[in-house]
Amino acid sequence: MPTKPVKIGAAQRRARLGVRHHLATAGRSPEEITASLLALHATDPATVHLTVAARSRGTTADTERALYEDRSLVRMLGMRRTVFVFDVETAGIVQAACTDDIAVKEHRQLVKHLTEVGHPEPVADAEAWLADVAESTARALAKRGEAFAQDLTEDEPRLKQQLRMAPGKPYEAIGAITSRVMFLLAATGRAVRGRPRGSWLSTQYRWSTIEGWLGSALPEWQPDDARAELAKRWLRAFGPAPVTDLRWWTGWTAGQVKKAIARLDVVEADLDGQQGIALADDVEPVAEQSPWVALLPALDPTPMGWSDRGWYLGGHKEALFDRTGNIGPSVWSDGRIVGAWAQRPGGEVVFRLLADVGAEAEAAIGAEAARLTRWLGETRVTPKFRTPLERELASP
Repeated sequence: MPTKPVKIGAAQRRARLGVRHHLATAGRSPEEITASLLALHATDPATVHLTVAARSRGTTADTERALYEDRSLVRMLGMRRTVFVFDVETAGIVQAACTDDIAVKEHRQLVKHLTEVGHPEPVADAEAWLADVAESTARALAKRGEAFAQDLTEDEPRLKQQLRMAPGKPYEAIGAITSRVMFLLAATGRAVRGRPRGSWLSTQYRWSTIEGWLGSALPEWQPDDARAELAKRWLRAFGPAPVTDLRWWTGWTAGQVKKAIARLDVVEADLDGQQGIALADDVEPVAEQSPWVALLPALDPTPMGWSDRGWYLGGHKEALFDRTGNIGPSVWSDGRIVGAWAQRPGGEVVFRLLADVGAEAEAAIGAEAARLTRWLGETRVTPKFRTPLERELASP
């Protein structure tokens, strides 16, 4: 790295955010929007559709087409053990860069639980037992083509094996391993979540094998290559930024982050006195855009792209985030969070500003709230992780 950092202040970071995340300029398709953000948060299924809607004039049918018909986008486990939507190429990168490590930990934990808290009796030789159950379940899934997890218990009754979690504690619970085996198959790249039961808000997904769903396995990457490529793509979408933001977003160890960055051509960046990095070919200023506003959903990838959020969040964290770090619906103006929004029981989208944005921007936010009200129509959306201000605004 050169001895003198390139200066890239908050104003320029906000300008990049507006352009690269399709907030100052509309995206043309769910695929283009997903690529620009690298990943769409999918823990809450509503987020996927609302993220695309905030950046285009498309409908839920457009996003469902990409997910379930063209299958150009795929829902899978990724960074920080969280479910995301990726394009297929990125999915292969994330599998090798993040998800394979998660699968190892999940397998180890499930074997431990089968051995120690299997109910009514611990499972003997749990390592071999689990491998056999997983293989049998995968075969059953391939034969069916697609199935809900509960359907597969008819083909593989051992999925009904129970665990007695937290025995003797007030929160003791007994449950079957069905979902955990499916989680493990997904984490190892053998199964994928397909179309849900019911509406686009449902979390009851049909499962398929990766090959059955996509026509082939995910693209294969070596772990070190994948981590370097994912770091590069993150910097292209979210950089410049502190290295700690990259580590938080990926969930990698400090060693993995250091090794990935060492393979990239990066320069040191001065982020208004804070040290960061940028790709060496990405230090030129982004052109100033026309004023823009946006209503982003809970867990939108833009506010969840960094761990250090002061340069766009200001002092609004307490009102807009829950206690575990999940952001609620937010109002944006020119690269800054300036308020929150919610949907009332009657369907109206309402908002509250936490900063003075001027009459013109406030009118534009009101118009965007009216557009979102029309877009949602009869659908009612309640964020999976609710935040203080969203709860207050949603009250009739």
